[in-house]
Amino acid sequence: MMITRPGRAQPYALGLFRIVIGLLFTCHGVASLFGVLGGAPVPAGTWPGWYAAVIQLAGGTLVFLGLGTRTAALVGSGSMAFAYFDVHQQRGLLPMENGGEAAVLFCWTLLLIAFSGPGALAADRLFNSRGATREETEVRRRQRLRVPA
Repeated sequence: MMITRPGRAQPYALGLFRIVIGLLFTCHGVASLFGVLGGAPVPAGTWPGWYAAVIQLAGGTLVFLGLGTRTAALVGSGSMAFAYFDVHQQRGLLPMENGGEAAVLFCWTLLLIAFSGPGALAADRLFNSRGATREETEVRRRQRLRVPA
């Protein structure tokens, strides 16, 4: 199997995608918690806004750094699905009608990251003895044992 140039760049493209999405998700949390970046602060402890903002800040930071990426992205994706169906869909069926575009986009992009992994440039690699992600380590193990994927 020949790996093409775009194929070799895929982990880096995925890593940059993860970084951008994590940064944007973090900014939403910061805006809601602290009232900066054009956001209005949500009173502490209010359901569901304050808890969503905490998930956005913590989850976005973890996704941005590439630490526990899959778990953080899955939790973030679920929180955005909840936000869409609980908050936005009451105002209309489609995201364009109800202002839920950001919730839908974050939900699906974070779900994609949860399933595809952190890509390159992830801090998780610092904690792995060989600098590989869990998936790469598993692929190497299967190759050594000649186990089909």
